[in-house]
Amino acid sequence: LFYRRKCARLAARVREVEASLAVAAEKAAAERRGRVRAQQSLRRALSQQEPRSDEARPAKAAAPASYPLAPIGTVQSCFSTRNGTPRQPLVVTLARATVVLDPARVPAAALEGLASYSHCWILYVFHLNTDLDKLWKDPARSKLKAKVRVPRLKGGKMGVLATRSPHRPNPIGLSVAKVEAVDGHTLLLSGVDLVDGTPVLDIKPYLPYSDSVKGAAVPNWLEVDGALAVESVHFSEHFISALPTCWTHIQQQSLYASADEFQDLIKQVLSWDIRSISQRTHPHQVSMEADANDHCGEDTDDDHRDTGHCGVVYHLHLEGIDVSYRIDQGSNIVVEDAALLPDVVQKRHGYLAWRDKLGSSVL
Repeated sequence: LFYRRKCARLAARVREVEASLAVAAEKAAAERRGRVRAQQSLRRALSQQEPRSDEARPAKAAAPASYPLAPIGTVQSCFSTRNGTPRQPLVVTLARATVVLDPARVPAAALEGLASYSHCWILYVFHLNTDLDKLWKDPARSKLKAKVRVPRLKGGKMGVLATRSPHRPNPIGLSVAKVEAVDGHTLLLSGVDLVDGTPVLDIKPYLPYSDSVKGAAVPNWLEVDGALAVESVHFSEHFISALPTCWTHIQQQSLYASADEFQDLIKQVLSWDIRSISQRTHPHQVSMEADANDHCGEDTDDDHRDTGHCGVVYHLHLEGIDVSYRIDQGSNIVVEDAALLPDVVQKRHGYLAWRDKLGSSVL
């Protein structure tokens, strides 16, 4: 009797601790969602601020401590969110995007000759970072993390300037992309790692004789083949039947010629483990909002434990379609469903509008 009473008390205590942990986890998730919303509100407020007039500036101002840059264009990408966007360019060859330049800042003649190059460099802003407020604080107190967790090191840390992390002292990105076609103020690219809505600062041609360095060396941890590759990607019958229905709604403005080619894009994207370090080491169910704002690069310093994978459904947003999938502990992926995303309006030239411009080249 004494033993049974003691076991009952211990079982009750375990239930109390489990309930407390569940409440703490939900509170942490709510705080993160609130932080993301606050960062987005800050970005909107800052973008709506008007610059001071020349009359309001001092006659003899000191040398500027910063150099404000204005975007010359915007990316219209197949990737709707950071989650799923490739970590590096040219990894997913079917990843396509258009860069639409601002006619008020860049005349169409500025693109003359660019179509003769096979590739170009895109300089842009990591505009979806949730720590952009640090840029408007005292730099000495910005508390920018000197080290970040690297996916290839399975959470091991590396100096931020020795990585391609988007969370940098200045949120400036540099990507190389294949030039497919140029039409007026619009540039069609492939092999991109750019999320939709990315502000573009500059475009430069890729020069093999100077941009490709013979004998260039990289750390050993970058030379590990297949460090982030998955074992297999399979499509369920339900997905195969659901995709054509979704395709009929997006095909006019999609950058892909057919539903089969779009399915090839999904396979290329998921052939690399696109989950963040926290999702891989501690698989957890996430809301659509949190999934859309998840990190695509290096992670934060949170510690996590390894648990099972099979019960977690992950989401990939491409071309206005929500692709859901599962991944088991053997890194085998099953794509389960495809559904149209609500309130997604794409206003761009699709594949049919570019087909004549592409000429003999095949996307």
